[in-house]
Amino acid sequence: MKPVQYFSDEYLDQCRGATPEQILEYLESFRLLQAQAAKSKLISIKIPQPLLDSFRRKCEFAGVRYQTQIKQLMTDWLLTGATDK
Repeated sequence: MKPVQYFSDEYLDQCRGATPEQILEYLESFRLLQAQAAKSKLISIKIPQPLLDSFRRKCEFAGVRYQTQIKQLMTDWLLTGATDK
């Protein structure tokens, strides 16, 4: 059975107001996200040490690599249309 995506009314209203250029940019970004041999980009981000330590420990307990989990969280957020701040 395929999972079903649910979108908040707020998110759907936001999507309805998107310009054609914004829609094309999103679709192109999504296409690139799905590309098989996408190159990774090295970035620098400041994260509070206790947060990073806790995240890494939780990933270790779950048996997943923490950088892989960060990428998965980013992908999930893009695909679900989450807008929580």
